[in-house]
Amino acid sequence: MPSWVRGQHFYLYMIVDIYSRKIIAAEVFASESGKHAAELLQRAVWNEKCSSNNLVLHSDNGGPMRSDTLLAKMYALGVLSSYSRPRVSNDNPYSESLFRTLKYCPWWPENGFRTINDARIWVNRFVNWYNFEHKHSGIKYVTPAERHQGNDMKILAARKAVYQLAREQHPERWGKHLRNWDYISEVYLNPEKEAA
Repeated sequence: MPSWVRGQHFYLYMIVDIYSRKIIAAEVFASESGKHAAELLQRAVWNEKCSSNNLVLHSDNGGPMRSDTLLAKMYALGVLSSYSRPRVSNDNPYSESLFRTLKYCPWWPENGFRTINDARIWVNRFVNWYNFEHKHSGIKYVTPAERHQGNDMKILAARKAVYQLAREQHPERWGKHLRNWDYISEVYLNPEKEAA
């Protein structure tokens, strides 16, 4: 994250649940380090109460993500590691999409952040908006928090019923197909391409 000082950056560490797209943990630091990543991971696992749920942390190949400190913390928490392949731009599409949303957010500061505290305040605001207000297209326009809490199935069923009723009442207004509001039960990091 850019600062007002040329050449100085702040470093955003973020953990996202790819099933719900919810940002589980996020923190801004003045430097990159495996220690920061390990602390954030531990806080995320404890806050979510998911320490024995066959967790996998998929990350890029940066130094902090491959550090012995983070790997030791992952081992202690029972978290498996997975890494993006070098020079494969779509190996972590959920994170890429999230960071694009973050950088193109209307209130992203064009000139960077004055202080690390300003960056932290901005990130907290973004996380709150993203998790609780943002209707995410990849999960059928529910918020990540709604999906994370398991409320999306009921919301999608209600939407489907509204669409079906509207179509029954005014079939002349509708084309062949209704929007698909079916619940998404499985999510894959990199789904295999279907055989032709």
